[in-house]
Amino acid sequence: MSERPELNKDLDSETFREFYYLKEELIDFCRENNLPVSGSKIELTDRIVYFLETGKVLNTFIKKKSIVNIDIITEDTKIEENIVCSEKHRDFFKEKIGKSFSFNVLFQKWLKNNAGKTYGEAIKAYYQILEEKKNGKTTIDKQFEYNTYIRDFFEDNKGKSLEQAIICWNYKKSLKGHNRYEKSDIVALGK
Repeated sequence: MSERPELNKDLDSETFREFYYLKEELIDFCRENNLPVSGSKIELTDRIVYFLETGKVLNTFIKKKSIVNIDIITEDTKIEENIVCSEKHRDFFKEKIGKSFSFNVLFQKWLKNNAGKTYGEAIKAYYQILEEKKNGKTTIDKQFEYNTYIRDFFEDNKGKSLEQAIICWNYKKSLKGHNRYEKSDIVALGK
């Protein structure tokens, strides 16, 4: 097992990409090197790779969101561009769907990707998302490596505890290479 190197400006970009670093570590590195700290873990990683390769700051463009203020939401109202899930939106969906409604990640993504469709269509999509979650494996976005790892660990190791899954996760992220679950990660439980 090769030990994870310290994240500093002397690290080469290829080695950096081979190891797992927490988002907080990426933000700290960016602060220390006067790089922008905003964005997702993937954006921060790309920014750091560019800096390690060139010594320069990768320009980031922040899209200014134009916020549309809707007075009344009905099932026929069109979903606005750059939707911000506000209390007004929450109240509408709770009234139509029930108190159990919550803005889960998949539904928020659906709303953001379907501007111009109606809120009635959004309600149908919400129920479809819930049904898909019930019936199978949902897709976890790339930046949520921990969540994906833990889910895959439990799929392969019925009866194991979260504590054991975390031990294996900590072992895996200390290794060079990808952070996806593999059966061989169980070796960490024997240590």
